[in-house]
Amino acid sequence: MGLMNRPPNDDLPQTEIEPEVEDTLPAAPALDLGETAPGALKHGIEVIAGFAKHLPNKPGVYRMFDRAGEVLYVGKAKSLKNRVTAYARGMAHTNAVARMIAETANMEFVTTGTETEALLLESNLIKQLRPRYNVLLRDDKSFPYILLTGDHEAPQIAKHRGSRQRKGDYFGPFASVWAVERTIDALQKAFLLRSCTDSFYENRTRPCLLFQIKRCSGPCTGEITIPDYQALASQARDFLSGRSSNVKQLLSARMQEAAEELEFEKAARYRDRLAALSAVQAGQDINTQGVEEADVFAIDEQAGQFCVEIFFFRNKQNWGNRALFPRADRSLTPAEVLASVVTQFYDDKPPPRLVLLSHPVEEIELIAEALSARAGRKVEVANPKRGERVDLIEHARKNAREALSRKLADNAGQTSLLAALGAAFGLAKPPRRVEVYDNSHIMGTNAVGGMVVAGRDGFMKSHYRTFNISTDTIAGDDFGMMREVLQRRFARLAKEAGVSLPSSPHPEEPAQAAVSKDAPEGDGASATILRDAPDGAPQDKGSDGMGGVAPRDEDDDAFPSRPDLVIVDGGKGQFEAARRIMAELGGGDIPLVAIAKGEDRNAMRETFHMVGREPFKLQPRDPALYFIQRLRDEAHRFAIGTHRARRKKDTMTNPLDEIPGIGPSRKRALLLHFGTVKAIKRAKLDDLMRTPGVNAATAKAVHDHFHEH
Repeated sequence: MGLMNRPPNDDLPQTEIEPEVEDTLPAAPALDLGETAPGALKHGIEVIAGFAKHLPNKPGVYRMFDRAGEVLYVGKAKSLKNRVTAYARGMAHTNAVARMIAETANMEFVTTGTETEALLLESNLIKQLRPRYNVLLRDDKSFPYILLTGDHEAPQIAKHRGSRQRKGDYFGPFASVWAVERTIDALQKAFLLRSCTDSFYENRTRPCLLFQIKRCSGPCTGEITIPDYQALASQARDFLSGRSSNVKQLLSARMQEAAEELEFEKAARYRDRLAALSAVQAGQDINTQGVEEADVFAIDEQAGQFCVEIFFFRNKQNWGNRALFPRADRSLTPAEVLASVVTQFYDDKPPPRLVLLSHPVEEIELIAEALSARAGRKVEVANPKRGERVDLIEHARKNAREALSRKLADNAGQTSLLAALGAAFGLAKPPRRVEVYDNSHIMGTNAVGGMVVAGRDGFMKSHYRTFNISTDTIAGDDFGMMREVLQRRFARLAKEAGVSLPSSPHPEEPAQAAVSKDAPEGDGASATILRDAPDGAPQDKGSDGMGGVAPRDEDDDAFPSRPDLVIVDGGKGQFEAARRIMAELGGGDIPLVAIAKGEDRNAMRETFHMVGREPFKLQPRDPALYFIQRLRDEAHRFAIGTHRARRKKDTMTNPLDEIPGIGPSRKRALLLHFGTVKAIKRAKLDDLMRTPGVNAATAKAVHDHFHEH
């Protein structure tokens, strides 16, 4: 696999390109250029033709760039020369492709050994670079798994996300964390497996609460022998691997034996374990005996938007479903969108043995080869026409249709709320990204700041951020805390953009509250457009030739990284602190609003502070007021939840963990000898030295730690 050299821009040929037969885009009618200038299209064709002249007839991946260096499109080809030559002849089905050709100023190519390798590389680059003209998955969050560890004598059952570095058995994916937690809860009832961490396990001196409520068999303190516990873990592994009938038969037989021997308490425990297993299986929406391991993809299209519903079947059980809403040009067919979603979806996930699709996609055999190469075993990709598999697809298709209908309805409502919000605060256009900030602390301790984000799709939880406020800030200084949070937020925004944000020439003067009408659509009224991009992806620094930024297309619905409206929870003090720091860091043109609590802290009486306006209130029944309260309450919930988690973590910290050289074994030895940390603190050096397993140096370190003053 090698990077092709790019011809210089001044070496663009003006000659005709010889027509190719294989691997070209299908013939299309003459382009309706629409908003695409003919001169720009001609220039783009000339640029592409210059690259086509030097390309080989080999498989590979090509990337198209605009003048600013942003990736427009990533594609793969069986023959790079043939595919790029088709673009050079201006062949396109849609105006979107015509605009892409017109914007192309540069290209890069990577040759691969096979077309399968090209498909795998294409999906990887699309997820990494997120080109504007490709189908993009908006929800690329990893899916949760159940992990039964294999590196400990007493296996732990736990929820897992991310890479599989720890030794053990992974079961999944599950559609949601809720599905994982529900299954783990039932498995704990059925098999009495521990869910605690290894360090917690090593330092127990008596059984924890889970043993008392019959959710754990207590291997940490010898309440069950290790061989017997491993037998329980083996049963759980069999159940999750699809051998549930064998496990249930075993438990049923033991329950009968206990009942016949008049050991009714023991029989009741087996009965409860059987009930827990039945609860896991009864929780499935649909079950199938003909499909043991499969993912079912179904796509629906409404109003130019797409929804892909995925059902996960493992071990003849339905492990949930997930709705994805890819960003795709509305000129694409559902089959084209579905094919792109499938290849991108498995870029970082192991595919199952069977993938069922609701539409017949082109290159289905190539997709199967790519997934097989990624999994290291055979993967079947099929579009069934009859039998039980069709029923599964129809069920998924119905869910996709309903999910897309709900989303369209929600978006319509959310769009109207954003419009009402913009009107209430006198904005030139409805905000696309609203950021709300709040702080939480107790007398200045465990102080955290929270940022919640809302947009057309509602609360964008993947964009939420927390800020651990430094101890340098004076305890209880709410103004200073807000200043620190906003300083870190906008400084990071500038750093991610790779440029300096335009700062107000006079930070002390009021910034404009409304967005300029000449601002680019969608990304605020800044002279610089900021975009979320993965590491290594080109940032958008395009120019309009006048020192500004070339505006985006109106239909570009990528969620901006720069806010169109900032709301802070607080009164005039918080407002002034926020206004000053935003102006200093180039956010002075972003509308800023502070919400002061109403009289007697009553809702519906909030006072709002903005630049250029006297403090004002909204009408009690104004829909915008209800929406603002929801935003404020969500920010408050998020900030106080983060604060409580941090406070709980500090409360749960064992002082012995702070002593260098004290690991799990010595900590366990000290606790077994003295019983509590309080007793260890009061112990004399001689008493510490007499602790089994603790040498003189360790005893002195413990004593000095608690008696250093």
